[in-house]
Amino acid sequence: MAQAPIQFDRASGALEGANLWERTAALALATGSKISSHFSHRGYIGCANLLRKTLPERNIAIRLNKDAVFEFPYGDGYWSKLLNRSYHYEDELELLFRHSADVDYTLIDCGANYGYWSVLVSSRPFGSHRAIAIEPSSQNFAKLSNNAEVNDCRFEVMKCAIGAARGTAHLTGTKHEAFSIAGANSGGEEVPVIALDDLIDDGKISADGKYLIKLDVEGVEVEAIKGGSRLLEGDSVILCEEHGNDPDHTVSRYILEKTPLKLIVYDPRSNRLETVTELSILDRIKVSTHVGYNVFGTQSAFWQSRINALNADVARRMQ
Repeated sequence: MAQAPIQFDRASGALEGANLWERTAALALATGSKISSHFSHRGYIGCANLLRKTLPERNIAIRLNKDAVFEFPYGDGYWSKLLNRSYHYEDELELLFRHSADVDYTLIDCGANYGYWSVLVSSRPFGSHRAIAIEPSSQNFAKLSNNAEVNDCRFEVMKCAIGAARGTAHLTGTKHEAFSIAGANSGGEEVPVIALDDLIDDGKISADGKYLIKLDVEGVEVEAIKGGSRLLEGDSVILCEEHGNDPDHTVSRYILEKTPLKLIVYDPRSNRLETVTELSILDRIKVSTHVGYNVFGTQSAFWQSRINALNADVARRMQ
């Protein structure tokens, strides 16, 4: 019988249900995150995964807010940074999600992994939004489904990959946060593939709704955008990962040059979401080759207005 999860509250820092060694490991994981944050957490995942081998197999349940619990295997190198209470995961996405709490939108969480954003966006502090969490990996999907159950099944889960068209593909990779269907892979897990527009055709969503679409799809972002042309004509924003090790800015270049979408990026210098007309801004923003940076694409006047309002709110708070 599996042990009950360790409990950690990010607001208070309380850690419950852990033995002495597990408490020591929590301190090491949090301290390692604080130290490595000064160089974009380089090396943190590898060190955390080594430490994990000394820990018993059990989950940790992180209370993200009063209405959101996120579970993952204790010691997981990717997610254990959450034990550092000063760490913010993809804070440019959180900025947009928090500011959109009052909007009636649906999150389409593609490449959901264990469901972090679906858990948060469907919670009361973020507006209790509908979320559809899409994840192709059987390994990850089990943990995603568990997080749906832990949070009263308040968001939907779908086991498939996102691509340009309906079909099948092979999923490969060694890290749960980096499984991919990119390339002509013959090995790995065979998974179904759907296009974003298939969600409309299958009756999962309506074409006239409002959507924030997170595309964390590890190398098939362009194909995913191609498969969502009808959805992206409406009130939608795509939130795409731009890889730090890609000097050509492939995803952003495609959005800017090949689609009618406006390209928007968070600029830490101005603390604003800036509309991009020249890709050279990304040369300055993408300072670490081993991390991802999120860029946004939309042709929706509604969402562009909301982003302008968000920038105005940030400017007022900084005065």
